[in-house]
Amino acid sequence: MDNSTGRNTMRITLLNTFKFLLLLVIAAGLLLFAFRGMDIKKIFSEMMKADLFWVTLSALFSVAAFISRAYRWKLLIEPLGYSPSLKKTTYSLMVGYFANLAFPRLGEITRCGALNKTEKIPFNKLLGTVIAERAIDVLSLLLCMLLASVIEFKRLGYFFRENIIDPFVSKIEQLAKSPIAQLAALFLLATVVIILFFYFKKARKKSSETGFTKLIKGLLDGLRTVANLKHPWLFIFHSILIWLLYYLGVYVCLFAFPFTTGLGFGTALFLLVAGGIGMSAPVQGGIGAYHLLVSQGLILYGLSRQDGLAFATLLHSLQLLLVVIFGLTSLLLLFYYRKNTNNSRF
Repeated sequence: MDNSTGRNTMRITLLNTFKFLLLLVIAAGLLLFAFRGMDIKKIFSEMMKADLFWVTLSALFSVAAFISRAYRWKLLIEPLGYSPSLKKTTYSLMVGYFANLAFPRLGEITRCGALNKTEKIPFNKLLGTVIAERAIDVLSLLLCMLLASVIEFKRLGYFFRENIIDPFVSKIEQLAKSPIAQLAALFLLATVVIILFFYFKKARKKSSETGFTKLIKGLLDGLRTVANLKHPWLFIFHSILIWLLYYLGVYVCLFAFPFTTGLGFGTALFLLVAGGIGMSAPVQGGIGAYHLLVSQGLILYGLSRQDGLAFATLLHSLQLLLVVIFGLTSLLLLFYYRKNTNNSRF
């Protein structure tokens, strides 16, 4: 390895380390903001009183959602001419979830890499199926928001205005007035334009297909799988089932605490939306963002901050524990499978 390659590797490593630490600091900041002025011991004391039956039932719904999601991914892959086992797609999916605890969105790449190694399916095509899947998830979350806005119109409107829209608009206004932010935006725009200009100029000179072009074609092949599904109704069924299981996981957990038992179906839907937005935040595992949004949502239903944080922390910790346990187990099983496959070749 020459010096330039070594320097590039070191730069990438340092950049990734910086990103990881920055996101971790943001997550910690959100978590501290959510728990500001609260007695942590009392919150954890409330969590310890949770009814384990309902907590276990919530966990089972989450596990069923993992399997359903893995099966839906398998259905997306089949139009590419491959038929991976449900076992392999589940393992790869859980490894991806586990990777998201290090870097947000790293899981999408990791699960494609894991399945590529075990099933020899082109990585770029797998990535296309994951992008298609994510687009469907965004649409599903938007539909849940729409349904929640009909059922819980006043609460949802107030929640979005106070916790998302007003803070976002305020931050944009502050940045717009800052000369440094304006210069940074212009610099970023100019950099993107220059990079695109030189890339397309270089691409026109090449007669052969570039790696970037191959990547784009593979992504398009993966995206087109939605239109070429072999079992479209089964795909739709699992797309609905996944979110139904997510909803049931939240709903049954309401019965784990005396202070949330009386909350109904509409509350669970509202919390599903708030939690979905929190988990989509660009921080590891939605840490901090999930706690803040779910606990603030429960305050709208008359709960104290302490009770809201106890519920949010329990539900998030449960999901985190499942991802760590199944993620690590899946990683070991995939490693074991690859090792046995390699040994069988000799």
